[in-house]
Amino acid sequence: MSKMLSLWFALSSTILMGATAVMISHNGWIAVLLALVTVCNVGFGFVVKARARRRSEGQA
Repeated sequence: MSKMLSLWFALSSTILMGATAVMISHNGWIAVLLALVTVCNVGFGFVVKARARRRSEGQA
């Protein structure tokens, strides 16, 4: 995975976690939705990383 893509997943996950923390005190349903989006974002980052690693191992 490229450094820029890694940075994107790190920053977007951090922003989503912060938004979830803020929403906990304002609206519980939006907090749950943001938590779910955060988990999906982190999971998608792991999927992209695993595919990139498999692709690079196949070329070597």
